[in-house]
Amino acid sequence: MYKKILVPMALDHGISPQTLEIARVLANDGAEIVALHVYEAPQGSVKAYLDEEVVKAGFDHAKTSMAQKLEGIDGVTPVMVTGHSARTIIDYAKAHDFDCIVIGSHKPGLSDFFLGSTAARVVRHAPCAVHIHRDAD
Repeated sequence: MYKKILVPMALDHGISPQTLEIARVLANDGAEIVALHVYEAPQGSVKAYLDEEVVKAGFDHAKTSMAQKLEGIDGVTPVMVTGHSARTIIDYAKAHDFDCIVIGSHKPGLSDFFLGSTAARVVRHAPCAVHIHRDAD
């Protein structure tokens, strides 16, 4: 069905195996599947109080966590970038000509109606088809 699928991964949620499996089901033979994690570096005044080594250690921890989540999964290319989650996912999909994004979502709460979840923002602004997986919880 799709040739190039982007699977954004929030490393602190347990939904990645499901979204990766959905991507496999939606993929054509020989399709490219990319697992993307957007590392949100500390912003504004918080950044002034953090040592550069602490920020680097956080990034390295995220890389290790992503490698562990993808361990033993063939055919998935891991990519890690820094930025704002929703905007970076959308920009990455545009820049690399993805034809599908498979993203997990949580049950929306009150704050999502005012601010919007990452998945909701991706759905509204993505340049391609978006498949949402919501956990049954």
